[in-house]
Amino acid sequence: MNSAAITVTGLRKAYGDKTVLDGIDFSIEAGSIFSLLGPNGAGKTTTVNVLTTLLTADGGTARVAGHDLATEPEAVRAAIGVTGQFAAVDDLLTGAENLELMADIHRLRGAERKRVVGGLLERFGLVESAHKRAATYSGGMRRKLDLAMTLVTKPQIVFLDEPTTGLDPRSRRSLWEIVRELTSDGVTIFLTTQYLEEADQLADRIAVLDQGRIVAEGTAADLKRQIPGSHIRLRFDHVADLAAAAEVVPGGTRDDEALTLRVPGDGDTKFLRGLLNRLDEYSVEAAEVSVHTPDLDDVFLALTGHATTEANA
Repeated sequence: MNSAAITVTGLRKAYGDKTVLDGIDFSIEAGSIFSLLGPNGAGKTTTVNVLTTLLTADGGTARVAGHDLATEPEAVRAAIGVTGQFAAVDDLLTGAENLELMADIHRLRGAERKRVVGGLLERFGLVESAHKRAATYSGGMRRKLDLAMTLVTKPQIVFLDEPTTGLDPRSRRSLWEIVRELTSDGVTIFLTTQYLEEADQLADRIAVLDQGRIVAEGTAADLKRQIPGSHIRLRFDHVADLAAAAEVVPGGTRDDEALTLRVPGDGDTKFLRGLLNRLDEYSVEAAEVSVHTPDLDDVFLALTGHATTEANA
């Protein structure tokens, strides 16, 4: 049985003579969080719009929730939920009324309608503000309500297009927790974000899109290992220990003020064991050992040549 929630092969999209998607391929496992990163104009939102049937691809194939995107668009729409960059709530309605409206649109009636709306208000911490107009909600509350509205139909796959843009750190982390809870329920998340920390914290797999092509894909750790700069940091309590370590460990960079020795290496088990064995052989004790790798900002810049302050693409 195929466990992929989304499979994309050779997807292409152009506007006139401008190619936006140039034959991209990826697969997303059901119940996982997949993040698509890319600089402004890379094609992130175009990818989301194609996979959610808002745009028609010029070439390639895609299956979403087991349905062919080209021949079964209605089945795809029935299986997905979409939360865009800007909250699609009605400010004139209360939080509860916004959810009730979505329930009505999807023909939920009576006890089921009441159960679904009440459950979502509770899950998203909106019970106390349920009967207040959405216009009075904070940015974080509006995003929660927007996502709650997306979940009225219990979609198998949820597309989140930069869902935390403009939120304060506390609201952003609150939404992260909700996203994690969704995957624990088996929901698949397709996330685009301008916050690399967000992808690092949430995504099981990350794909970096640049100029219409996937230039790298893997876990956050996989991507970080592709970039030079990984090292082991040894901290010592005494200058004499630091000096001794610098003598026996080749290639280390010594910092007498911080009492540290920086040793180039990817921090895998074999390398780390060899380093510690060499120190032990010469009776040198480190007070602290830590592994340092490039962060996703370094990865993003190295792969795309662009800064991480990207806009919607």
